[in-house]
Amino acid sequence: MRGETLLRGGRGFSIDLSAGGRYIAALAMAGFLLFLYAPTLLGLIQQWWTDPDYGYCFLVPVLSVWILWQGRKRWRTACQRPSFLGLVIILFAMGLLIAGTLGAERFTARISLLILLCGIIVFVAGRGVLRSVAFPLAYLVFMIPLPAIVFYQLTVPLQLLASRLGAHGLTVLGVRTLREGNLLILPNCTLEVLESCSGIRSLLCLLATVTAYGHFAQAALWKRCVLIILVFPIAILCNGLRLVATGLLCHAAGPQADSGVFHLALGVGFFLLAFFLTWLADEGLCCCTLRLSPRLPS
Repeated sequence: MRGETLLRGGRGFSIDLSAGGRYIAALAMAGFLLFLYAPTLLGLIQQWWTDPDYGYCFLVPVLSVWILWQGRKRWRTACQRPSFLGLVIILFAMGLLIAGTLGAERFTARISLLILLCGIIVFVAGRGVLRSVAFPLAYLVFMIPLPAIVFYQLTVPLQLLASRLGAHGLTVLGVRTLREGNLLILPNCTLEVLESCSGIRSLLCLLATVTAYGHFAQAALWKRCVLIILVFPIAILCNGLRLVATGLLCHAAGPQADSGVFHLALGVGFFLLAFFLTWLADEGLCCCTLRLSPRLPS
């Protein structure tokens, strides 16, 4: 009879659900998800709001939904074969949530949310649909803040590298600069390269931006990977240039130039420069591909 749930044995532990059954299952799973993950989601949103390093994360779910909608033809036409494998994935995600909550490890609890979404999709629609929405789902990783230990392991070397680049750039431009650790001592003021000046914030934001851009701009996976790899040197270079520009302003106008509107404008300006350089790299990849591709005989 239509509307019944039929168990189908054999390979893949798949099940058949009617259209109505799938909608009911999806709604039930969504309610379960909101109830179970309410504390985790609230903590996540609170960190986005209070931590400037992760303010960009508010846009990640929006971009993910937009990417999902742009590819709607693919997942609408994908083979829908609900599978009990989804329940296994859901149970695994719940185990991670419990472990992360009890161990006060927020990253584990938060990443389990994405695994849970995978399990729900497999259980309600099947692995074919999961493959068709793999990118927008994986893109949600960018909304999960890094574990504190990883964040600081990245921040400290980036801080030192930014200080070195800034000091070298100012010296090359004729501004006498003495570097002591993360301090840049200029003739009229001293600049301290704080953790917020390490470039980690712009690096993470640029990484999320370029990953979404590459998904639409490049069809070849290797080109997308090249763009993502190039984000790291480009972000580091632009952060060093930002420190040089800050040093020049402070040398000319005094230490007050490193605050307020000037500081914000430099941050936004050099982030846009970093994205522009990434776009140029993308154009270069396209040109190289066209030149290397064999020409068809006329």
